[in-house]
Amino acid sequence: MAYIKFPDDDLYRANNADLAAFLESRGERVKRVGTTFQYIYTDAAGTHDSVTISGGKWYDHKNQRGGYAVKFLQEFLGFSFQDSVIELLGGHCSTHTVNAISCEPSASIVKPFELPKPNSDMRRVFAYLTKQRFIDPQIISHFAREHKIYEDRKYHNVVFVGLDENGTPKQASVRSTLSFGKTFRITVAGSDTNYSFSHFGNDEKLFVFEAPIDMLSFITLRQKNWNNHSYISMNGVYESALLKALESHSDLKYIYLCTDNDEGGIDAAERLSDILRARKYENVFRILPQNKDWNEDLKAYNGAEFLPSVPHERKEKYLDLAANLRETKINPNRISADLISIYNSADYLRLAEFSVAASVHFLKISGENFPPEMMKNRLASEYKCYLDKGGISVKSDKLRSAVNAGAERLRDLSPTADELKITARKLFDIADCALRLSVEETLVQRAEQKEKIEPDFLQIMS
Repeated sequence: MAYIKFPDDDLYRANNADLAAFLESRGERVKRVGTTFQYIYTDAAGTHDSVTISGGKWYDHKNQRGGYAVKFLQEFLGFSFQDSVIELLGGHCSTHTVNAISCEPSASIVKPFELPKPNSDMRRVFAYLTKQRFIDPQIISHFAREHKIYEDRKYHNVVFVGLDENGTPKQASVRSTLSFGKTFRITVAGSDTNYSFSHFGNDEKLFVFEAPIDMLSFITLRQKNWNNHSYISMNGVYESALLKALESHSDLKYIYLCTDNDEGGIDAAERLSDILRARKYENVFRILPQNKDWNEDLKAYNGAEFLPSVPHERKEKYLDLAANLRETKINPNRISADLISIYNSADYLRLAEFSVAASVHFLKISGENFPPEMMKNRLASEYKCYLDKGGISVKSDKLRSAVNAGAERLRDLSPTADELKITARKLFDIADCALRLSVEETLVQRAEQKEKIEPDFLQIMS
C-alpha cells in the first residue's frame, strides 16, 4: 500500500476508538476492572495483565509506557501505522483518505449490508431492556413497531436499526443481552454510518447520544411530549450520522449534546460543539447525566446499582490551576530575561503567572484594558480538553516552541499597537502551554503514586 497522509480528523477518531471493544471483536482477552479494562496477553515470558485500557488510551504498568489506540495496535498486534488507523476506523475514513486507499488494488471485497435475521418474537430483548436496563415497555414497543428494535434469530441479541430518509435500513448495531459473561457491541458489516438509530419528531429540538440505550434511557426519564422531539444515537462519538440528520432535517435548530459524563463523553461534547458551531449552528447546548451515562441515571432512579460519573481529571486540573493563578509583578525592563530564567527553572506554574502578567502589561500599553482576572477567564474559556493530547515530552516541545516565539517577539524594540497585541498573545500562549505541562506532570505523578500504592495494598491484604 502506498503511503497515506491521514487527515487530523481520521487520526483523532482512530486514536480515540473504543480499544477494548475493538480487541474483543478480534477475540483478544479483555477484562473489565471498575471503569477500565485489563488487556491479557501471552508471550514467550508468560501471561501478562499489566496493561490498563480506558477508551482509546492504554498504559503498560510493568514496562511504564503507554499511548493511544494506534500505537497499541503497532506495539501489541504488530500492525503497521497505516493498517492500525484503517482498522480502528473500520474503513470509515474521510473522502480524502478513501481516495488514497482506493488507488491501490485490493483483493478484499466489501460485504454488502444485511440485517441479522429476526427472531419470531423479542421476548429476550424485551426482558433485557426492561429488567436490566429499566427502559419503559411502551418506549420499546414504539421503536419495535417502527422496525428499529428487534431480536436476532441466531444469538438473541438486540439489534438497533438506522433508517434513511425513505425508511430503508442502512445501518445497524448489535448488542448482547447476556446478564453474565462477556458482553459485546458491534456495528453490522456494510453499515452506512451516515445513519444510525434515531427518532425524528416535529419540533426544532435534537438530542444527541453516544449509544441507543442511552437514548432510550433519556426518553424513559423524560417522557413528557417525547414524540415531538428528535433523538439520535451516534456510532460511538463520531459525528457523521449527526451531520447527516441535520442536513436532512433543516427544521432542527436546537441541539442538545447528551454524551456520557466521563472523559470520552466530555471530550466528544466539546469537539462536537466546535464542529457544529463551525457549521453555523449557534444553539448548541450540553446536558450532562448525573452519573456516568443516562442508563446509569435510570438505574439509580430505580434503586439499582449504578456507575458514578468519571471526572475529567485533566480538564478539572487545568481549570483549577487557571482560576488560582496568583497575580505577580514584573519588571518591564527585564521581561525577556526573566521569561527565559523562569522557563529554565522548570517552575511551570510560576511561568504561567509571569506570562499572564506580561501579557496584561503589553495589552495595557497597546491601549487595551485586560486585567488578570479576565486573562484567567480567557484561559479557561479557550481551553479545549479534546485537543489537549500528548505526554510530557510532547507538551515540553510545545512549551519550548511557545517560549522561543515569545522571546522572538520581545526583541522588537519599537512595536506598533497591533504588534504589541501580537506579543501579548504569544505570552498568553506561553501561559497556556505552561499550564498544560504542569497538569501533565501532576497526572503522571498521581499515576505513579497509584501504581506504587496498589502493590503495597495487595501485599498488606495477603
